[in-house]
This record gives sequence, structure tokens and C-alpha cells, in this order.
Amino acid sequence: MDLKWQDTEDIAIRLVEEHPETDPLTVRFTDMHTWITALPDFKDDPKQSNEKILEAIQMAWHEEYQDSKS
Repeated sequence: MDLKWQDTEDIAIRLVEEHPETDPLTVRFTDMHTWITALPDFKDDPKQSNEKILEAIQMAWHEEYQDSKS
């Protein structure tokens, strides 16, 4: 499945898989953007993200991260 910016939950799950020990709230948006666009199944235009999109992904990632720790 190709990931696009609007696939917030799917991207969050992939970030937990790729960076299981990383607390999402400690990651800068610039680093998160790089990690997302580096995902093998990410197929969207890297320039189409913005702070609102990255914040939504970060919050979904944080939820997945918390779930993986419990």
C-alpha cells in the first residue's frame, strides 16, 4: 500500500515499527519529515506536508507509541 500524507494512522504505525524506542514528542518536525519520506512505501510529494499534517502524524504516532509501551 502506498502511503500519502493523509494516511496519518498508517504512517504512525510505520514510525513505531521503524523507531520503536523513540518518543515522538522528542522528534523535531524536520527529522520526522525526513523519516516519513524515507519510508519505502511513502509515495507522496514531500513538499505537500505542512505543520498541521506533521502535528497530526506526531499525535497519532504518540498514541501508537503509548500503546506499544503498555
